[in-house]
Amino acid sequence: MKSRTPFSINLKLILLCFFFLLILILVTRSSFSSSQQPISETHLSNSTSTNQEPQSSTTTPCPSLPLSQTCSKTPPSLANALIHYATTNITPQQTFKEISVSARILAKKSPCNFLVFGLGHDSLMWTSLNHGGRTVFLEEDKSWIEQILERLPTLESYHVEYDTKVHQADQLIKIGMEEDCKVVSDPRFSKCQLALKGFPSEVYDIEWDLIMVDAPTGYHDNAPGRMNAIYTAGLMARNREEGETDVFVHDVDRVVEDKFSKAFLCEGYLTEQEGRIRHFTIPSHRARLGRPFCP
Repeated sequence: MKSRTPFSINLKLILLCFFFLLILILVTRSSFSSSQQPISETHLSNSTSTNQEPQSSTTTPCPSLPLSQTCSKTPPSLANALIHYATTNITPQQTFKEISVSARILAKKSPCNFLVFGLGHDSLMWTSLNHGGRTVFLEEDKSWIEQILERLPTLESYHVEYDTKVHQADQLIKIGMEEDCKVVSDPRFSKCQLALKGFPSEVYDIEWDLIMVDAPTGYHDNAPGRMNAIYTAGLMARNREEGETDVFVHDVDRVVEDKFSKAFLCEGYLTEQEGRIRHFTIPSHRARLGRPFCP
């Protein structure tokens, strides 16, 4: 999630336009909802009166136009994001097309529960796109959390630890093929060595509608790698009571992200790939018992 080199100004401008468009959609939706309410009430009133005894023939005159208008303010999270990205030279590390993959799902599901592995310069954007929902970030670098939260204190982030290394990936993927790793359960009680069990309890208690795996660090052999994060994201998705979870994995151009996402999020659940990001839609395995781990 950390961005080590600034992206071009063009991406920055595109993102600002994207936020303005989202604000317009929210305002339009709010105005549309307000305009629909009186209509449905009038329809209900008319329907009721047809089933009752005829009353006096006096009719209520229609209200004169224009009707009173309501002022729709920009949500604070969106306003903060606009100001932040307009005044910084650092932009999110995903490309516009990659961001659009998950943004489209957020537009449909928000406000919702959104879990993100990693904390970075794009975190305020994700929180803003999930306006009214809960967006939680899990980050392995404690000093990085302090640095980000000093500038963006409204973000909800937790420090987590990983005890694996990228060079162990081949051994871990073999472990993941064992029967214990195909049993769907709360990760805290899983017998699979790939399941992460040290997160705050609320991370396990919440049913996540979206999960983004963009951490931990995985670009060198001694980095923690995303093997366990990818497996655990899939396990959380399968373990929800009903419905489905959209899981996104970034940096699938790398070997670990490529192999582990295909193995544990399953190619049969793969919905879309754009650039370096993959989108999987994983249904609840508790709602329909007997589902195979992968379709």
